[in-house]
Amino acid sequence: MRALAVEDDARIVADLSAALGAAGFRVETCADGEEAWFLGDTEEFDLVVLDLGLPHLDGLTVLKRWRANGRDMPVLVLTARGTWMERVEGIDAGADDYLPKPFRMEELVARARALVRRAAGQAQAVVEVGVLSLDTNRMTVAIRGRPVQTTPLEYRLLAFLALNRGRVVPPTELLDHLYGDEDSRETNALEAVVARLRRKLGSGVIGTRRGFGYFLQDEDTEA
Repeated sequence: MRALAVEDDARIVADLSAALGAAGFRVETCADGEEAWFLGDTEEFDLVVLDLGLPHLDGLTVLKRWRANGRDMPVLVLTARGTWMERVEGIDAGADDYLPKPFRMEELVARARALVRRAAGQAQAVVEVGVLSLDTNRMTVAIRGRPVQTTPLEYRLLAFLALNRGRVVPPTELLDHLYGDEDSRETNALEAVVARLRRKLGSGVIGTRRGFGYFLQDEDTEA
């Protein structure tokens, strides 16, 4: 999952990056409202953590611009004030959740995971697609109830496909959510990850539609 953390406090943003990264997100950060507005308006994110007190452009204005332009990614708003009037204003502007400072990082991660699941139409922490089961809280994978060890990159790929079940995900979209602008953002790198997962999970879990992309099989093709 690709997340954008918008916060101008260097200590908080470092903690956000570490906590969300450990929870399976690939995190990008920025500390400026103008930059945040541009990134959220031109890039695809599965989650945005947005502080309201930003330089150059406040977070509430950023959020209103995103929603006005049809950007519907889940947004978790942070604020140092947290009055009920400000919460109402944030929700009216399009915030999906609200967390006043100071907060526990564990709570933020739990809320972040819940927002991503809800955006995908998945209410429960355990996502099941065919014989594959993912526990998005524990970040574990199982096939027919049998635990399977995966690397963080492999887990992120499976989680993204699971939360996008029912559609074929193009390689470019997968690469964007797995690697971003890193040098390893190449199609053959993605193919290598998929090949490793197929060896671990079996050939009937990750499907390919040639020329279009990858998807998770809804049925047990090896039964």
